[in-house]
Amino acid sequence: MAQNLAFVGLSYSSPIVAIGMANIIPALSFLLAIILRTTKFNWKSSGSQARLIGTFISIIGAISLTLYRGPTIKNHSSPTLSLQSAAAVAVPPPQHLLVFLSTHENWVLGCILFAASSLALSIWNLVQEGTVKIYPQVMKITSFYSLFGTIQSAVLSAFIERDPSAWRLELNLELFVIISTAIFSSLIRSSVHIWCMHMKGLSFVPIFKPLGIPIASAFGCLLFADTFHYGSMMGAFVCGVGYYTVMWGQTSEDDEMHKNSRNLSSSSDEKVPLLQEDSQV
Repeated sequence: MAQNLAFVGLSYSSPIVAIGMANIIPALSFLLAIILRTTKFNWKSSGSQARLIGTFISIIGAISLTLYRGPTIKNHSSPTLSLQSAAAVAVPPPQHLLVFLSTHENWVLGCILFAASSLALSIWNLVQEGTVKIYPQVMKITSFYSLFGTIQSAVLSAFIERDPSAWRLELNLELFVIISTAIFSSLIRSSVHIWCMHMKGLSFVPIFKPLGIPIASAFGCLLFADTFHYGSMMGAFVCGVGYYTVMWGQTSEDDEMHKNSRNLSSSSDEKVPLLQEDSQV
């Protein structure tokens, strides 16, 4: 569901929105964990405070992505313009920088779809965390997840697209995109993520997630400059700041939990010999 929502949202908005909305997943997971009472919020803990501040920053960035686009990075113009079109270019119409003052409603729809995709992934993260605790067979869980995801996508696609000719694959750019997405997005990315987690730990991979913002901005400005806006890039940057703040707070909370567990274990080790001496006396 999350992947389908993201693909539809990408057709309505811009790749920078995809990167920015993906950075609000830790904030949404934190809010859902508090609502469902699967985690405790400690007002005196610096880690909890950082996660709360990062959540607010991520929400502000997501709202700015949705409501404010700003001017485009670059406007292309055709060399074969008529006199009327040249006159129209000489006196361009006023550009609305705020989305709700513009007639481009698909942008808001794309942002909403990306937010729904991030919410679905946040729910899936909580479900996956609880499932692994009860049934720690990660490979079987991943296999069933892929199987039911394929079935769900097939049923949804058959319900939405009822033209049999649309399912026909041809040797064109669409087939290249499908194959490259399967190779780079599923095979190579998953393998690299698993390898990095084994080498550097679980907290190593999420550190590089906001780097997609400058990478997407650089390639977007070169290839799809008409769909990139200064306002959306700033909103994605704010989401990245919120992402790092939430992740820093989560790391601080994990460190505090490890320190507390070590203190409890050391104190129990110090008390055990005294109890043994008393029992021997």
